[in-house]
Amino acid sequence: MIVNGGELLARALAEAGTTEVFTLHGGHLDAFLVACRRHGIRLTGTRHEATAGHAADAYARVTGNYGVCVVTSGPGFTNVYTALTNALLDRTPTIFVVGAPPMRETETNPLQGGFDQIAAAVPVTKWAYRITDPARVPEIVALAIRKATTGIPGPVLLEVPIDVMFGEADEDTVRFPVNYTVSARSGPTAAAVEVALDLLGEATNPAIVIGGGVTFSHASAALVAFAETVDVPVFYPGKSDGAVPASHRLAGGGLLAIGSLPALGYPTPDVVFVVGARAGMFTGGRTSLFPGARLVQIDVDASEIGRMQDVDVPILADCREALIALKTAADQRQWPDWSAWVDAATSAKHAHRHGFEDEATESGKAHPYFAARAIVEACPPGTTFVMDGAEAPSWGEFFTTTEEVGGVLRLGYLGCLGVGPGFAIGAHRARPESPVVLITGDGAAGFHIQEFDTMARHGIPVVTVIFNNAVWGMSIHGQEAVYGDEGIVVSELADSAYEKVAEAFGGYGERVKDVASIADAMKRAFDAGVPACINVEVDPHVVHPITTMMLGDVTSTDEIVVPYYENIPR
Repeated sequence: MIVNGGELLARALAEAGTTEVFTLHGGHLDAFLVACRRHGIRLTGTRHEATAGHAADAYARVTGNYGVCVVTSGPGFTNVYTALTNALLDRTPTIFVVGAPPMRETETNPLQGGFDQIAAAVPVTKWAYRITDPARVPEIVALAIRKATTGIPGPVLLEVPIDVMFGEADEDTVRFPVNYTVSARSGPTAAAVEVALDLLGEATNPAIVIGGGVTFSHASAALVAFAETVDVPVFYPGKSDGAVPASHRLAGGGLLAIGSLPALGYPTPDVVFVVGARAGMFTGGRTSLFPGARLVQIDVDASEIGRMQDVDVPILADCREALIALKTAADQRQWPDWSAWVDAATSAKHAHRHGFEDEATESGKAHPYFAARAIVEACPPGTTFVMDGAEAPSWGEFFTTTEEVGGVLRLGYLGCLGVGPGFAIGAHRARPESPVVLITGDGAAGFHIQEFDTMARHGIPVVTVIFNNAVWGMSIHGQEAVYGDEGIVVSELADSAYEKVAEAFGGYGERVKDVASIADAMKRAFDAGVPACINVEVDPHVVHPITTMMLGDVTSTDEIVVPYYENIPR
């Protein structure tokens, strides 16, 4: 039987277990797109390639598996570049497939060609490869999946030129791999486990801090079992919300909760198990949220161990295997009573309640803190929250909780505004039974507002809530803090009718002017059964504590003040 490359690509992905592909049409892809119907692969077509990439990324974060994005050549590839980079920095296993002009037309100035996509992709992928023979498509797909999902997870890119996509091969000459995925879970040494537990036994205020490594090793159950055995609080300052259900007595909260401990008069942790979390902006940067703590760090990447602080016990292992081994060994020991510390540490996630008691604002518009509370309280149990923007999602994160891995999706190391619509679409495809609410600022909303059309066409009833303060909130507040009023430049927006855009694309829209009206508006949005936009007018003058924290000391006279990073010594 003679088959083309697109048929082989669809068949290989289907045999690997792929059921969802996020895409935007391009003629380079037609042989594949048409074949997807025959192999049970659903195509979600977006209005911008970046959204397709972000959707595949989110699908991976929610399922703990890989996501797939297929886009066309040239501008399709360059448009998806941001999503590639976002997946790389956040270590999300994502398969990107891009088209290309015919190989025979190299250096002929062809349509959507003329530059080396593989060379451009190499810096922002784990692996990038150009397939040159249709018969090899299945084996290369298997190789790509294994590279994306084993060891350090991350994005890979396959370029399939149109003469390979449409080119033919005799099926008898094609090798369809038996194993598209392999189990590659390395365990810890017994000695390392015992030393780590010895150190834990000496602690007064121990903590477990988790990251994406827990998500992609499917380690949630093992994490909870170990934490319960030793009775130690768990903090999740990155992309691992739900690995410990928020209702669990050991759930400590995220970044702001950890940072609030000293302000509440509580000690910082003295022994910290860092499980699948990298040191960086989500652990306090070079100054660290755990000054003086002794560390046990578990990671599949040896280069991450001790990146910013010396580590007392390095454990090079898969998170799940390490936690299972730790739990088994911990069962044989007696542990101190840390219950008073647990109560104190886990209470920090509620500290924000004491910082905002007055709903009144300078403009008379809704206070963003109380608006966020009303929005989240109006959401059904099991809602998946997508957070996009800077200050707007940070208000929401005071209140968003989840009982499931992937139940809260947010910006990562790239700080990439505009991921929200793609993340929301991918989250819905991954967990269709869960309501999806996107909380975004009016600045971030403008990046991919056309995706209301994608949601409407595909029957994806995401509820998008826009905090409309007619400014780039974190930007203007940073300018005011550093430069005063004369520093305000290109950080003001119009008070736009975003809800009308949703309506124009076939969704539901409503503008809300006060906190008291939010609950009813949210109910109407959920009941509409179509993509909805709630445009909430909020006060532009209220500054979120995260902005103040990221600005540092703006009064320093012996340093050059810079926003978001450490000041520069003079």
